[in-house]
Amino acid sequence: MSDAPHSARFTLDRDFTVSPVDPRLFGSFVEHLGRCVYTGVHEPGHPTADAEGLRGDVLDLVRELGVTAIRYPGGNFVSGYKWEDGVGPKEERPRRLDLAWRSTETNQFGLSEFIDFVRKVGGEPMMALNLGTRGVAEAIELLEYANHPGGTELSERRVAHGDKDPFGIRLWCLGNELDGPWQTGHKTADEYGRLAAETARAMRQIEPGLELVACGSSSQTMETFAAWEATVLSHCYDLVDHVSLHAYYYERDGDRDSFLASAVDTESFIENVVATADHVGARLKSDKRINLSFDEWNVWYQDGSAPTLSGEGRGEDWAEAPRLLEDNYSVTDAVVFGSLLIALLRHADRVKVACLAQLVNVIAPIATEPGGAAWRQTTFHPFAQASRYGRGTVLDVRPESPRHTTERYGEVDLLHATAVRDEETGAVTIFAVNRDLTRSLPLDVTLRGLGLSEVVEHSVLADADPDARNTAADPDRVTPRQSAGTTLAEGVLTARLEPLSWNVIRLA
Repeated sequence: MSDAPHSARFTLDRDFTVSPVDPRLFGSFVEHLGRCVYTGVHEPGHPTADAEGLRGDVLDLVRELGVTAIRYPGGNFVSGYKWEDGVGPKEERPRRLDLAWRSTETNQFGLSEFIDFVRKVGGEPMMALNLGTRGVAEAIELLEYANHPGGTELSERRVAHGDKDPFGIRLWCLGNELDGPWQTGHKTADEYGRLAAETARAMRQIEPGLELVACGSSSQTMETFAAWEATVLSHCYDLVDHVSLHAYYYERDGDRDSFLASAVDTESFIENVVATADHVGARLKSDKRINLSFDEWNVWYQDGSAPTLSGEGRGEDWAEAPRLLEDNYSVTDAVVFGSLLIALLRHADRVKVACLAQLVNVIAPIATEPGGAAWRQTTFHPFAQASRYGRGTVLDVRPESPRHTTERYGEVDLLHATAVRDEETGAVTIFAVNRDLTRSLPLDVTLRGLGLSEVVEHSVLADADPDARNTAADPDRVTPRQSAGTTLAEGVLTARLEPLSWNVIRLA
């Protein structure tokens, strides 16, 4: 620990900004994995289910969460998926083996049901294409089925299936994690880059204005990282709009300090992908700028060390909607989760889409029991607050903070923070995490040219027990509460951030 005083500070100035926030930064992800769809989003016969089988309690929580773009249907699942299986009369839809998650897919929830779900929660569809076992032909056929108004075999098939109006899907992922050897249809960077380019070119012949996402690296730890992006973009730079990033974090071997600093890796990942994409653009002498789609991110205990929602394990292979990846998140997980949101906002100039993976049950902020209740996990609260108050323009935040040493990331700031100004009202929201496990962190923020005069609220998510969790039996064990003593006088905000805490300070 340094000898500097244990306090932090930064300055907010109306004229020093990062970027407006694209609302799609608050996206999420619905994959046919475990119970995300079946008994999560979709459960005909549930007491709250609507006529289409969507759980009303889940719809309410998704709206409260404030999700925007929703990615579908995968994920690893998409690389073996035939979109035709999920359209038309349900009684005629085939049952298939899902190789990605060794489950049986019933296809009772498909494209039309997904679009209905997205519309009911006020979101935007983000459709992933199977470029693992399929290719250009199947991609443009799905595009025609989904978006063409009528008068062709595929568009009229959609009409005959009960969807007269086109779905209007604008945002498309050109495959998923095809750099990964685990992916069905795994490819080299050259193989994938050529396929992505040809698929993008064909899709733009139908609809030039689509937004297309090329597969980037599945994590920054991949041996092919950066070389993959450089090769892929050399093939399709002028044909795509975004390149994807995926990252998951969890506490390893009891090293909680490193876990709390996970966003250091997130910010490094973003900056390295930006540098790689810009290098390709410079080499191609292109005026175009590729943005980032961070379309999978979360806390995920990939070693299986986290408590689960029900205590049940994976079950037998080829089961229908087995309990998979149902991590039950602690308050510590929620603080790290909030820090990851801060990292995304701090790079809103290039991160234009981001998808929390996933939405219900599977490493998710919303949990359900079949036939029973739905509730908010601890991670629900930072996302809902960021989505509600993080709309506007990100202000440039450069903290002066005490630092400490972590095993994984070296010296890191104890304060991680950003701020967003609502351009309509002039209100400013500060999002801040104190990574210190045991000590409060005094914070002073100097405000310039912002016309702010009062603290509307200081909400804090923290708990005396760093392993406290929300469960079906105690769904509100961890929830935001108000912090006293935060003041604003003579242009300086003074606050105290509790140990291991996520903070939302709203000023007007």
